[in-house]
Amino acid sequence: MFYSRRRLCLALAVIFAVNVAVILLAQSALAASYKRGSTGSVVTQIQQKLSAWGYYDGAVDGVYGSRTEEAVRYFQRKNGLTVDGKAGAQTLAAMGISTAGTVETSTAGDEALLARLISAEARGESYQGQVAVGAVVMNRIAHPSFPNTMAGVIYQRGAFSCLDDGQFDQPVAQSAYQAARDAMNGYDPTGGAIYYFNPATATSKWIWSRPLLVTIGQHRFCA
Repeated sequence: MFYSRRRLCLALAVIFAVNVAVILLAQSALAASYKRGSTGSVVTQIQQKLSAWGYYDGAVDGVYGSRTEEAVRYFQRKNGLTVDGKAGAQTLAAMGISTAGTVETSTAGDEALLARLISAEARGESYQGQVAVGAVVMNRIAHPSFPNTMAGVIYQRGAFSCLDDGQFDQPVAQSAYQAARDAMNGYDPTGGAIYYFNPATATSKWIWSRPLLVTIGQHRFCA
């Protein structure tokens, strides 16, 4: 009888421990952290708040880029928070933003993110040339050698020079939004390219070795 009670107590203890772990995991999941590369409605709220308070003067587009990150750092410094540029639970609370019950839809955020890249990388190109840049991003998402998300591909280290030279943070051309939508809907004037470059400025011997698929405007699109 004593042995049975002991086994019952141990079983109850295990069940209790499992329940506590589940609760902690759930709380951790709810305490979302937004950082560079994040997109969606909460990012839009962050930008709106920071803009209204004078911390942020960029576009309110739902894309957590370098300017949003810097504005969050500024807000954190001014409010005695940990300065890491990420909008975690404490920072969101300080902004008065609740993510409880928020269901993010990534399509709008991905479209805005892709439009920003297209505008930065293909400024001055024809509409077809803009869609082509977007198509390369979409082809990379589908390719096993690259990250499988929009943010993952665009923010991959060294992938796009516009993230390092400031062009990514410039105002987005209106045509880039339609180009992003067309690329996301499957329009691919490159024929499946996963690389492109400007032959007038490219210095990498490796990129010149890639098989050429098509030239559109100032860019060579390659496999």
